[in-house]
Amino acid sequence: MADEERDAERPVGRARPPAGRDHLRVLDPEREPAAIKALTHPLRVRLLGLLRMDGPATASELAARTGESSASTSYHLRVLAKYAFVAEAEHRDGRERRWRAVHAVTTWDHAAMEASPVGREFTGKMARRQIDHLGESLGWYEAARAAGRVGREWLEPSGITDLLPTLTPESLSELKQAFEDKLEELTARDAGEARAEKVVVFFAGLPVVGRVEGDAGDRRAEGADGADRAAEVDGAGGADRAAEVNGADGADRAVEVDGAAEADEAGAAPRRVRGYTHD
Repeated sequence: MADEERDAERPVGRARPPAGRDHLRVLDPEREPAAIKALTHPLRVRLLGLLRMDGPATASELAARTGESSASTSYHLRVLAKYAFVAEAEHRDGRERRWRAVHAVTTWDHAAMEASPVGREFTGKMARRQIDHLGESLGWYEAARAAGRVGREWLEPSGITDLLPTLTPESLSELKQAFEDKLEELTARDAGEARAEKVVVFFAGLPVVGRVEGDAGDRRAEGADGADRAAEVDGAGGADRAAEVNGADGADRAVEVDGAAEADEAGAAPRRVRGYTHD
């Protein structure tokens, strides 16, 4: 059975709130440029996402999941372990090493990353992978909906909203913080709810600064004008499939593209100038 078919049959995970700051890996380009560089490799990103989503696995299991050789996945897992993204997990038997993700979410400070060549390369690659993830999420959601695997109660709240408001930097920061605060509140509220499912969530706040006709952003689907467009597309949801970067299942995945607000001392997620990825 193909990976896509197996993923479609797998039950959706239940929502669970993170515990304190232990779920975060905060990247610092000044202190750990080698770790950031290591995470720019696409297979390592995918392996880390799979471990975070599905739990501990062996190199052979991950090789079967990704279509890579076990020698390749084993090597890249060791690189991830070197920089403390993954660690050895409890073994089922003594024949093969099992790996687990050390953190649930990777996060960073945009200003610090922008000041570093390694950081700029990393954030650029991650943003594009997250955009790919959005497209994959929409495709898999539509397939799940067409196959009748999405309950009717999920149809109305699911979707993609594409808007072009005019905001100051302060207002955009306030919007991001309000989004994160509400998401944290609702996640905690629904933690014990039997009907709660993992959903894939995107947030992007990108100022259209110095846009000129012919920019890459204008070369989109035929007839779509970004200056006048404010459309809502019937799209991504989380009842059955969401997606992971580079094609893996993301029913358990929630990614925020352009983060918000700074970390507080009580252990809340860092915000305002942060970026996030589940990978």
